[in-house]
This record gives sequence, structure tokens and C-alpha cells, in this order.
Amino acid sequence: MTTLPLRPLLAAALAALLAGCGAEPDAPLAGYAEAELVYVAASAGGTLRTLDVRRGDPVKAGQRLFALDADAELLSRQAADARLTAAEAQTDDLRKGKRPLELAALDAQLAQARATLVASESALARQRSLVAQGFVSAARLDELVAARDADAAHVGELQAQRRLADEAARSDTIAAAAASARGAGSDAALARWHEQQKTRAAPVAALVYDTLYRPGEWVAAGAPVVALLPPGAIKLRFFVPEPLLARAAVGATVAVSCDGCPAGLKARIGHVSPEAEYTPPVIYSNESRSKLVFRAEAWPEGQNTLKPGQPVELRLADAAR
Repeated sequence: MTTLPLRPLLAAALAALLAGCGAEPDAPLAGYAEAELVYVAASAGGTLRTLDVRRGDPVKAGQRLFALDADAELLSRQAADARLTAAEAQTDDLRKGKRPLELAALDAQLAQARATLVASESALARQRSLVAQGFVSAARLDELVAARDADAAHVGELQAQRRLADEAARSDTIAAAAASARGAGSDAALARWHEQQKTRAAPVAALVYDTLYRPGEWVAAGAPVVALLPPGAIKLRFFVPEPLLARAAVGATVAVSCDGCPAGLKARIGHVSPEAEYTPPVIYSNESRSKLVFRAEAWPEGQNTLKPGQPVELRLADAAR
């Protein structure tokens, strides 16, 4: 929320007027109405594609105000979504075992290895009887034993592969893939946020006070496009002479009058500057301190039709009575 820039000439004129008044107890204090506007901007720059409101339009909270071109953000979000899909699919794949066809191939290899083992065991049994009768040398028996042992080891290897095929990947590998998927999800969310920032909506119900760009113009990052005036955002800025400062306490009530204002309009002081402002270059003394003025702000009570920049006169509570 940002206030309108202070009008230096108006403020200086008001200060000079107050200084010339001599700070009479019953003299009205000059001031003017000021708006605390809400400036709506996008966090990134771009060309203003659509402007959905005009000056003076009432808008509701959440109503779309404008949109910048978001082609780059759209492509970035689509790429991030694709990476997220790939990371999630990889994580799911690691949690599964082999496919049915891969399992069938392992089963066939295991059956073949078992058959080979049976054949080698039968050959070994026959050769042992021949060795005992002296028809075959002992060296040949050693070769058959080695072949039988190799076939048995191959069967054990395939059995282990078959059991492993039913299990998922290692837990550490799955955890790493899941972390990558979470990172891809964060990237996708960030890309989606950047895309959404190119379309801005009204944060509060308000009146469109001003529009600062037209469609087709380039808008810098952070530059306001629409200025909103929420209800109750009009305050009164006035200047209190030093002799009356004690009566202008925060929370005190002041009577307000202006051209066209209804009778009995009041405001409550919400801020008093802790230091003097718009003071002539004089040495502070008992004679010159009456020329010091202090900026103050008051908020009108109830409904009012004050416009930003409208001059007003205020009387402190004691003076009003």
C-alpha cells in the first residue's frame, strides 16, 4: 500500500499560512485529503497483453485486472511438468520388479541350466563305474566333476537372478529417485508461479483510481499497472503549529469542514510527526518557535465523499467546542 506523493507546493503554502496565522487557538488548521492507493504490479516484466479495467470501475477482490504476455513462462512450465513426469515414472519403475516377459526368459534359462546339470550328473555317475573297473582314467573323472560343479553353480546363479527379478531396486536408489522427483515438482511449481504472476487480480475490493499503461506497451518488472482506491483509504493531512501541538494527540478527534462536505464530519488523528517540517530557516527560540509546524494525519469517521487533493479545514476538539 502506497500513498500519493506529497504535493510540495501545497504543503509549503499550508505551512506558510499556518506560520502567518500566529497559531490562534480558534483558527482552523488547513489541510487536504490524501489517498493511500494500492498499486498492483507484476513481479516480472513483459508486454501488456490485456487490461481488463478502466478508471472509475469498481472491482471485487480476486477480479482480474490485467495480464502480461506469458509465452516464455508457459514453455518453462511445460518443460518442468515434463521433467516431473519423467522423474515420477522413473521412481515408480524402480519400485517394481522385472516385467513378465523378462521373468519368463529367466525361468527358461533356469530350466535349461537345470537340465544341463542333470545331464552332467548322469555322465559323472556313469564314468565313476568305468573308472572303478579301470576302463577310464581318473583324469577324465576329474573333468566330469568340474563340469558338474560348473553346471550346479550356473543353476544357483540363475536362481538368485530370478529371486532378484521379483524385488524392487535398492532402497537408496529409490530414495535418490524420489528426491529427484520432489525437486522436479518444486521446479514445476515455481514455473507455474512465474506464469501466474503475469496475470494479476485485485487484492481487495476497491475503485480503479488509475491505469498507468495501455495494451501493447512494455511494462518493467515491479512497475504498477493499476492503482486501486480501497474503501476508507482517504486520510486528511494537515499541519499543526507548535503552540497547538499538545492538543493534537494521537486518538484526538478533529472537526472537518470543506466545500460540499456534510455538517458534523469528524476525523480521528492517527499520526503526528515527531519533528518539525516546512519550517523557515530561523534559529529556534521562544520568539520563533510559533513558526514551527508538525505534520499530522487524521482518518475520517463514517462515510465521506472526500476526494484526493481536496482542501479541508480542521479544528481541534477544544477549539471546536
